[in-house]
Amino acid sequence: MCGIVGLFAHSPVNQALYDALLVLQHRGQDAAGIVTMEGRRLHLRKDNGLARDVFRTRHMIDLRGNIGIAHVRYPTAGCSSSAEAQPFYVNSPYGITLAHNGNLTNAHELTTDLYRDDRRHINTSSDSEILLNVFAHELQVLDRLRIDPQDIFQAVAAVHKRCRGGYAAVAIVTGYGLLGFRDPHGIRPLVYGIRETEAGTEYMIASESVALDAQNFDLVRDVEPGEAIFIDMAGKLHSFQCAANPSHHPCVFEFVYFARPDSIIDNIFVHKARSRMGDRLGKKILRIWPDHDIDVVVPIPDTSRTAALELANRLGVKYTEGFIKNRYIGRTFIMPGQQARKKSVRQKLNAIESEFKGKNVLLVDDSIVRGTTSQQIVQMAREARAAKVYFASAAPPVRFPNVYGIDMPAANELVAHGRSEEEVREIIGADRLIYQDLDDLIRAVRKLGKSEVEEFDTSVFDGNYVTGDVSDQYLEQLQLLRGDSARQSGEQSSDNVLELHNKL
Repeated sequence: MCGIVGLFAHSPVNQALYDALLVLQHRGQDAAGIVTMEGRRLHLRKDNGLARDVFRTRHMIDLRGNIGIAHVRYPTAGCSSSAEAQPFYVNSPYGITLAHNGNLTNAHELTTDLYRDDRRHINTSSDSEILLNVFAHELQVLDRLRIDPQDIFQAVAAVHKRCRGGYAAVAIVTGYGLLGFRDPHGIRPLVYGIRETEAGTEYMIASESVALDAQNFDLVRDVEPGEAIFIDMAGKLHSFQCAANPSHHPCVFEFVYFARPDSIIDNIFVHKARSRMGDRLGKKILRIWPDHDIDVVVPIPDTSRTAALELANRLGVKYTEGFIKNRYIGRTFIMPGQQARKKSVRQKLNAIESEFKGKNVLLVDDSIVRGTTSQQIVQMAREARAAKVYFASAAPPVRFPNVYGIDMPAANELVAHGRSEEEVREIIGADRLIYQDLDDLIRAVRKLGKSEVEEFDTSVFDGNYVTGDVSDQYLEQLQLLRGDSARQSGEQSSDNVLELHNKL
């Protein structure tokens, strides 16, 4: 998962882009980058690390211009080389730079086609570079010295025909303007907003609406599945539906875990969706366990707080904060390597014994992925002298890997893959385990009448991949790229990862 932002303004954009990245930092902690355009010249700064560490005063001074794009990243193929940091750049045609959130499921085919037919070289294992080169090639084959917005949209339409998977992207076409587009299924999120200034209207495109809020932009709407929007050098916005048969299947896991609770995605308030998840989970507990003996509900900070509070209200049980979080430790879901995750959980959370001692405690988390975090937290609750430790997940069992841009591990690393709920309970060490039902999750997120979304990408729960092109062979090869063994074996060289990527 990554965070992207694009900005067209009438004054320097370097600080605003940096501030937007800080707001989107939860979407990736591996690398950060900014490109700005000054006239017809591009200025780039990118490197591994958090945004606050990548950008120093000397870098910000060099990022001149009133148009720019920015990116925060975490790796989806086990490689953390600085060569993978975005945005990427190609000089032909015109000079194009692009930042991308998502994953192309036919990256192997595209890499071959780009080399054999388009005569383009891919230098990293990142499918963002592939997406950029496909777009650049499709713009180049138009063979125009000067282009207009319709030419841009024609190139995006060709991208949609060639590229499969989930993707949202922002790009600068040097001398022409700022572009944003979203995959035909709308799997990855993308919104845009405007800000009125004395100099004129300014535009921001971003993964989440909170980036707009932080810069006082008014949210206009989501970029539609398959749609592209383009802001030309005069500050005029153009939009066009570039996909032949768009559908709307946003990733439901954005609402479960990734997005900030104060974001609005596809006209759905993330905070409200999580609140409804907790309410529905509480109803399920009352239905299947009416004589429960739960004394207190404790959330696992931070993303489960909203759901846990509503669950407690539904049960009529006390809600309390039982864990104190060290905010200087990154999200353990994103941590590469099992050992790093195990260590970071203990560094990140500390139990307050008085909230556990002698009580039957229901721990609530947004989801259970590998089970490593859940297992250690259950143990921490027992060490804090809880009488019984129950565990509830606001999401259904995660049984399948994500192939659309979330680095959910290989299937054999998912604790629920091939296991019953009882087997998962034994592994994490809880006295009882309650999962959300998938139908309830969908109803909680969608809330009829509040959103036009009819279906979500729920592939991590049911194995139904909406692009229809995900084979068993693809998943097997993905396991080689994403497994912890691949991350820990000297963190494979970029060349080796690229070789595996091309064999998919």
